[in-house]
Formats: sequence, structure tokens, C-alpha cells
Amino acid sequence: MKSDVSISKSRIGIHNSMMSDKIKRNITGWLMLLPGCICFLIFVIQPMIVGIYLSFFETKGFEAVRFAGLQNYKDVITDSLFIKTVWNSVSYTFWSIVIGGFTPLIVAMMLNEVVRGKAFFRFSAYFPCIIPGIVTAIMWKILFQPDANGFLNMIFGKLGLGPFQWLQNATMTIPLINVTMAWAGFGGTALIYLASLQSVDHSLYEAAEIDGASFWRKIWHIQLPHVSGLLKMLLLMQIMGVFKVFQQPLAMTGGGPNNASTSIMLTAYNYAFSYMQVGRSSAVGMIAGIILCGFSILYFRVTRKKDSV
Repeated sequence: MKSDVSISKSRIGIHNSMMSDKIKRNITGWLMLLPGCICFLIFVIQPMIVGIYLSFFETKGFEAVRFAGLQNYKDVITDSLFIKTVWNSVSYTFWSIVIGGFTPLIVAMMLNEVVRGKAFFRFSAYFPCIIPGIVTAIMWKILFQPDANGFLNMIFGKLGLGPFQWLQNATMTIPLINVTMAWAGFGGTALIYLASLQSVDHSLYEAAEIDGASFWRKIWHIQLPHVSGLLKMLLLMQIMGVFKVFQQPLAMTGGGPNNASTSIMLTAYNYAFSYMQVGRSSAVGMIAGIILCGFSILYFRVTRKKDSV
């Protein structure tokens, strides 16, 4: 009996020590996460709650004055400028897929074939990603100067072409801004694709060579099926990111010419800081948030199917 009691006590002691070790590990983990959680609460959750609150009020500056119900939403939705900015955001999304959707995958396939100088070419592809976005926008704005002394116009002038208006041309503004965003962001996505391509089983390439498959057939039948799930996921993330584009049109065109490049988030910025209509700005932010929630639901469904495959 005494031996049974001592065994049970030893088991209880071992269990308690294991529980204490587990609690210590959890506490350590939570302490490491605490600064990030605090920043998330202060800079994401708190502004979001305040924005939802202010969207239902008439405001004076950033203070709620009188409850307005859904009036801010009605005023925003019936504003012809807002409808134009929604279509502009759709146009940004469309051109981002046309210009930058598959560029990272093509670059990744090229990097995957590089034998010498791998580190240099990977760094060269990723380098634009480390430049601050506002700096990139200003740099490309300088390149797109419309007069004859603009950098690109000087190059085309040597060929007897131009000068072109570039960003001052309403039909070219959004595609050119997308060129800027594609140049700035393709490197990081390309490296993700490259990591996926390098995980392809080399025996598949060897079998394809034995069967006499050409280089393009290897891409079509081996590489593309391998990255297809990742491609869908990254394209959805790109759509979600480009739909809320803000700093590029702000820095490069200010939304012009004639609001041809004004995005939803730039409209929210203008309502808040140009017109001092914070209630309407919050309403625009909420509408954009609802649209992005739809994209998020689609994103999670795609990733869930990818994980179940």
C-alpha cells in the first residue's frame, strides 16, 4: 500500500512539474507576443472601432457632434466621385494582374534556370522591395515628367518620338502607376515562387528528358501545376493589396488628372484631411473594409482547398 501511495505521489509530482514547465513556456511565449499585441490593439483595433463609431455621426473635426445613422453612407454612395473611385480601384486591380500578376512567376522561372551568379540576380530582383514605397513613387514620378527634359521623354526624343504626357494622360495614368507598383513589389513574390520551384522533384525533370520533352513542355506540365495553388493564393493577396492602393496615386498624381487615378483609400484621405468630413471618410473606409472582407473570404476558401489537396 505504501509503495502504491509513493508511486501515485511521484506521478502527481511529475505531472505538476510538467504543468509548471508548460505554464512557463506559455508565459514566455505570451511575453514575446505582448509588444506586437499592444501595437495591434493601439494602431489597428482602436482606430477601427473609432472609425466604425464616427461613420454613424456628423463630425466637427475628429469629434462626433450628432448621430446621423446611415446618412454618411448614403451621401458617400450617391456621390458620383465615389462611384468613379470604385471603378478606378477595379481598374487598378485589373491592370495589376495584367502588368504584375505573372511577372514574378516569369522572373522566378528565369532565376530557377540561372547557374552562375545566383545570389547577385536574386538580390537584384529583390532590391526594389527594400526601397520605401513613397521613395519609389517619387522616383517614378520624376521619370514620367511630361516635358521634353523628362528622363523618359529624353530617351524617346533621341528616337524621334514624344514628348509624351505620361501621368497627365487620363487613359495612361492607372497603368503607369501599376508599372511602378509591379517594379517595386515583384521581387519578393518572385522569391516565393522560386522557393516553390526549387522544391520540385528532379526525377520529374529527368523523366521528362527521357520522354523527349522540350523546355516549354517542362514548364507547362511540371512547373506550372506545381505552383498553381500558390499562384491563386498570391494573386488573391495581390488583388486585396492593390484594391486599397493609396500612397502611389497620392505621391505621383494626387488623384489626377481630373480624378482619373483617385482610389477608394485616397478618397477617404481627402474626405478626412482635405474636406474635414471625418464621418464620410470613416464611411468610405467601412465600405472598403466590407469589399476587402469579401476578398478575404474568397482567399481563405482558396487556401483551405489548397491545404486539403
